[in-house]
Amino acid sequence: MSVNVNRSVSDQFYRYKMPRLIAKVEGKGNGIKTVIVNMVDVAKALNRPPTYPTKFFGCELGAQTQFDTKNDRYIVNGSHEANKLQDMLDGFIRKFVLCTECDNPETDLHVNPKKQTIGTSCKACGNRGMLDTRHKLCTFILKNPPEANDSGSASAKKEKEKKNRKKDKENGSGGGEAHGNIDAPQAVDGDDDDEDWAEETTEEAQRRRMEEISDHAKNLTLSDDLERPLEERVNLFYNFVKLRKENGSIDAADKEILAEAERLDVKAMGPLILSELLFDENIREQVKKYKRHFLRFCHNNKKAQKYLMGGFECVVKLHQVQLLPRVPIILKDLYDADLLEEEVIFAWAEKVSKKYVSKELAKEIHAKAAPFVKWLKEAEEESEGSEEEEEQEDENLEVVYSSSARELKVETVKPAAPEKEEEDIDIDAI
Repeated sequence: MSVNVNRSVSDQFYRYKMPRLIAKVEGKGNGIKTVIVNMVDVAKALNRPPTYPTKFFGCELGAQTQFDTKNDRYIVNGSHEANKLQDMLDGFIRKFVLCTECDNPETDLHVNPKKQTIGTSCKACGNRGMLDTRHKLCTFILKNPPEANDSGSASAKKEKEKKNRKKDKENGSGGGEAHGNIDAPQAVDGDDDDEDWAEETTEEAQRRRMEEISDHAKNLTLSDDLERPLEERVNLFYNFVKLRKENGSIDAADKEILAEAERLDVKAMGPLILSELLFDENIREQVKKYKRHFLRFCHNNKKAQKYLMGGFECVVKLHQVQLLPRVPIILKDLYDADLLEEEVIFAWAEKVSKKYVSKELAKEIHAKAAPFVKWLKEAEEESEGSEEEEEQEDENLEVVYSSSARELKVETVKPAAPEKEEEDIDIDAI
């Protein structure tokens, strides 16, 4: 699961993401240690060597640290929870990653061991500044500058070597004499090398770069929501529907609401959220008004219908005085609107649950619903009985073909009466 690099920014479209820290405690007693499993990935997202945040944890916790760059293992002595280290990482990002001017994480460190200074430059706004070297980590950075560190991981070094080999092939470095015959481009021959290669830092350039985020990148950001826990995804869907209700666009937003529920993978729970936001004491009128919204979730979806029953119980709880006496009528409205199937209603009626309301209120709701459930069962039995009668009538129908008629005729044939057996004749009596 990824999080915003600057966690004080809650915007879900924030382009700078990093993986959430994964910590694994190993060993026992005095040899206990915490291995930060994905430190290389986190450091890559921050554009810093993985040794820097690991050493920062050691400085803040007063613990020793170990780096095994060949195997990409970064260790802090002692037992530490991932959430605690994640909060501590925010402090490292604030001090050593974010730009002091624009809070953008696209910064580089410039270490000068001779002058004992550490400078920063921001690629987004062009701001340049100096770090406060009083922090203990600065001593480590001065001794291990980023350029010499090569991101501090074996995987990063391999990747860099692979890129270099690829460049050599593209440039035709196989023949050394070939380079002597190639003239340098005129644009590079001048004295303005730095000017040509420098990044434009005007406000217009910054605005243009921000607009260059493609739709594909936005979709990737949105897909991160699926990695969130179920509770967070339900809250996102709740806020989405609530916003549509507040701005008055809820009536025509049924397709949009369904799409958002499917995107967050909470379609089955949709009716529960919709019930809370769209139903009140006027539920009978609202069932008709928002029938289309609920049908998109409940049609041929028994799980969604069960959540609708839970939402119905919650609404009754909120408006108990007005709705409790009207429970059977409301259930019939939901049934007539094709939002609930008989099977779901019968299953709900068999068991009193305290999942959504108290046990006492659930019993009252079931007691009030009993006449409707009884009527529904009787209606189902009657329909089954009438179907059997129709089948019997169909058996007594015969299709008669007449050569003079233009159409086939259907006649009802009475079942033939059983023939009486002939009485035995007594020959002596003749």
